Amino acid sequence: SSVFWFQPLPTVDAPQITLWVNDEPITARAGWTLAAALLANGITTTRYTAIDQQPRGPFCMMGVCFECRVTVDDIPNVQSCMTPVRDGMRVTLPQGVRALS
Repeated sequence: SSVFWFQPLPTVDAPQITLWVNDEPITARAGWTLAAALLANGITTTRYTAIDQQPRGPFCMMGVCFECRVTVDDIPNVQSCMTPVRDGMRVTLPQGVRALS
């Protein structure tokens, strides 16, 4: 089996920032999208399907497929590929069936 390694393009002089994914720190560069930061840190699964727990993650990287949805600062269903990172951002990767209010 092959291993997929995401290598982001270098960003000249972009400051490094820290964000938190499921309460664990990861680093990124200012200007990256959240999906790029997750992939650069080896996080390829952002959620699991509700019915059969199939892994999903960034696919189209342009906001069309909605496979990269995460919770950002308690806001659910945020498309990580369309969201710029910021220092201190708190990300939760959803698991299974969502709660209905």
